[in-house]
Amino acid sequence: MRVLERISELVGVAGDRSASPPRYEALADGVLITSTDAWAWYVTETSNSDLMGEAERDAEQARAEVALTSILAGMDVHLKVLWAPYSADDYRAEGADMYVSGRWEEWIEDRAKRLDQISLPIRHTLIGIRLGARQVPAGRKLTEAVGVAARGVPTRELAHWHAAARRLGRRLEASPWRCAQAPVEMLAWMIAREQHRGAAAPTGGSVVSGATLAALTQGRVLPYADHLRMTDAHGGTAAWVSVLVMTGFPEQMVTPGPGEWLRTLAEVAYLPPDAAGDPEDVADVAARLTAVSPEASVRLKVLPKRVAIGRTDEAARMVREQTRSATSHAVGDPGRVITDAGHAMADLRANLEREEMSLVEDHPRVVVSSTLGLEDLRARVDATIAHYGDLGITVQPGVDEQRALWLEALPGDRLRVPDLGHVRDTRALAGAWWWGGARVGDTSGPVIGYLTGSTPGVVRLSPLPNGRDATTVAFLGRSGRGKSTAGMIMALEAAMSGAWVLALDFKGDLAGLAHAAERYGLPSRLVQMNRAHAGSADLLSLLGTAGRDAARAEVPSQLSLVTPAHLRAAGAEVALQAATNAVIDSSSAPATWQVVQHLRDSADPLARATGEALAELSLTPHGSLFMGRPEAGAASPLTTRPGLSVVQLPGLTLPRAGEDRERWTSVQALSVAVMHSCLAFGITTAGRPDLRTLAKMILVPEVHVLTGTSEGRHFLDYMARVARALSVWLGLDTQDATGLLMLPGVIEQLAVVVGFQLTSAPQQDALAELLGLPVGPESRERIRALADGDGDQIRHGHSIIRDPRFGAAQVQWDIPTAELADILDTAPRAAQPADVEPEVHA
Repeated sequence: MRVLERISELVGVAGDRSASPPRYEALADGVLITSTDAWAWYVTETSNSDLMGEAERDAEQARAEVALTSILAGMDVHLKVLWAPYSADDYRAEGADMYVSGRWEEWIEDRAKRLDQISLPIRHTLIGIRLGARQVPAGRKLTEAVGVAARGVPTRELAHWHAAARRLGRRLEASPWRCAQAPVEMLAWMIAREQHRGAAAPTGGSVVSGATLAALTQGRVLPYADHLRMTDAHGGTAAWVSVLVMTGFPEQMVTPGPGEWLRTLAEVAYLPPDAAGDPEDVADVAARLTAVSPEASVRLKVLPKRVAIGRTDEAARMVREQTRSATSHAVGDPGRVITDAGHAMADLRANLEREEMSLVEDHPRVVVSSTLGLEDLRARVDATIAHYGDLGITVQPGVDEQRALWLEALPGDRLRVPDLGHVRDTRALAGAWWWGGARVGDTSGPVIGYLTGSTPGVVRLSPLPNGRDATTVAFLGRSGRGKSTAGMIMALEAAMSGAWVLALDFKGDLAGLAHAAERYGLPSRLVQMNRAHAGSADLLSLLGTAGRDAARAEVPSQLSLVTPAHLRAAGAEVALQAATNAVIDSSSAPATWQVVQHLRDSADPLARATGEALAELSLTPHGSLFMGRPEAGAASPLTTRPGLSVVQLPGLTLPRAGEDRERWTSVQALSVAVMHSCLAFGITTAGRPDLRTLAKMILVPEVHVLTGTSEGRHFLDYMARVARALSVWLGLDTQDATGLLMLPGVIEQLAVVVGFQLTSAPQQDALAELLGLPVGPESRERIRALADGDGDQIRHGHSIIRDPRFGAAQVQWDIPTAELADILDTAPRAAQPADVEPEVHA
């Protein structure tokens, strides 16, 4: 700093560098008022730029350019990108609103501990726009001068600025940034964060002022040449901060790529200096890398087009003068630099007149902080400088300017170091993509994993139907990549929330779901296809009193499937209907085995022969499940009460679609009958009027088992179409994306698609179409690489999720504890001893 500037600062006339810090008068939703100015503040919504196609990215970036030129032209704008760790305590507090069943306190505590362990930073992007200068009456100025004025903002003035912020906000809502007014709690946190104090954001009111506001800004900051030290209430150093400036940018930057210099803040990582020992290999280094989470503070002003053209003309005039000066001297040649500058100015002026673009004057700052020590701060600073150096951007600490640069980053302050700025076209600023990254899932509900794209954060998905949108969810991918485990996680979440959950396990590897439910105190039922569970899938018992009318049609239809063809040809179906009606009318607790016995006791020879045939079939594992006689006093483990039921049906031998029924084998007929029992139970329970308000989930792993039969396709199509109306969350798990595309009724009702690794081009293209990604080589490679881990390891649970808003992002499903991961593991294990029966919990 020059001697004259030092003397000027000493006497208090050094300009903006030495101006007093902002004095906050009031905060309200979307409004920040200082003693001199009023600002509107908005929160921007993250866009899923990571997985956008090229055409979609170009279109959104073009809309951002138009928004900069048409909405923000001539305004003082302050863009801030901040990071905060996800609060596990807040998640614990939400437990009582999400869960009602089982030992949910233990369930949510396990998840909260996991959130504390991974400590994910959450990005918050805010835009501040100066609404104008405050007009303070002369009388108030006098009272303030003598120190007797009461702090605060008159109600009328606050209403005026609030109305102005709302008007501007309505225009920004339709921009690619989808801005919403920043809650007062967010503004208070933003101010308090600048001094790294631990005060919680105030809640319970729409305006913050007076002593509460003053408490947010109390603190002490000690500036040094290349950093600042934040002190706590006891005088100790609470944090070390360094404000970096961006002094050089390449002449041209491309997007996607280096041009996204604000989005890439999330990608800066470093190796902590206190890491014990030297890393052994590249994988070890990658495991130790820690996010730096540098924050951005960019003050900018978009020049109105007329002013921008004037600036260009002025630059062109200077180029012409230099050209004339060079030609009038002995040199004669103005040089390539001057000639290129002249051409650039001519092209820029033509673009300004022809296109929806202008010039922007911006002053980017990067704020790096550490709570560990000065050495750690400098390691983070070095990593940030190196990261941007790889992009061709020069970043360095603001030496001897730390105080002014830090004050400049405060909300409501002013530009204090104007000589460290840049003038560029709005296209370059829009290409920074500060709102880009990754976002997917719901805003509330259970945390099921975390984002692995360019923007870290948690992913929340609600397992309950909300009645406002489609409720069918598809899990697709290769075997062993995590799709069944993801479905089980959602089933446990639904059961904890008080839902009725039915899982149809056609592969026979979901027993861990019932054991996990037992582990957390949920009502769980595990039904296996053997004689030990005779009558467990008996439709007459399952449908109950409310389903008697449906049972009169469903039970004869089911028994007809397994009745020998020669008996059906002789008229056995009439005897089946008569026996079913008789049992329903005469028994207080009718069951299918009673229908079989009624046929055996009949005087009609055809009925007796039919009953004998069915009695023999009821001794098979398949037949015993739906028409076997249970042990005396045993209750059906499948009920309509809230809880979780797993029905294991491995080894079903189903006929091909369209195969003549008369050619079915007895095993095929029994397999169809068992499946009919489970599907009819699911459909009837979902549609019962007395259960309409009960949240329900039907989980169907290995959907391709059903799509191969006409009855299975009818079940999937019907349930997908009526699931929302019947309050059913339908989860479909399959390896066959192309087969799922052949079910238009299901595809139209998909609310969420979860895609895991697939390796063949047709399957990858089908999955890309379901996920809303551009079909082509780039998406194929992205889907193929989902399971690629470090070295030769397979990364399980890594997926791409498309949510109901058709946003897609890469997500890592996360199991909160190693114990639960072991319980839910679907990998083959050593068989249990034959004399050990699986537990069944009513």
